[in-house]
Amino acid sequence: MASAKDQSFAHARRYLVRGRVQGVGFRWFVEREAHILQIAGWVRNNSDSTVEVFAQGTSEQLTGLRSRLQEGPRASRVDDVEVSEAEPIPGLTSFQIGGA
Repeated sequence: MASAKDQSFAHARRYLVRGRVQGVGFRWFVEREAHILQIAGWVRNNSDSTVEVFAQGTSEQLTGLRSRLQEGPRASRVDDVEVSEAEPIPGLTSFQIGGA
């Protein structure tokens, strides 16, 4: 599996996750899954009670992340995951939690 560090394979997506996704460890869950999948990007809570994720990696890595976002951690309830294409960020090689 290619690493997110290999820019020739970089695709980027923005995910907006709705449901009971704040106050349940969702950002830490996403960070752990992103590290497992070797995805670069970030996750943050939004003021409208959604969680936003920016991720870049291979199509395979991003598909894996989406399925994990739909499951979420045990205490969460995911009602919807909205996905949109995004521009890859050159040089982005790590995954971070925003607003922690």
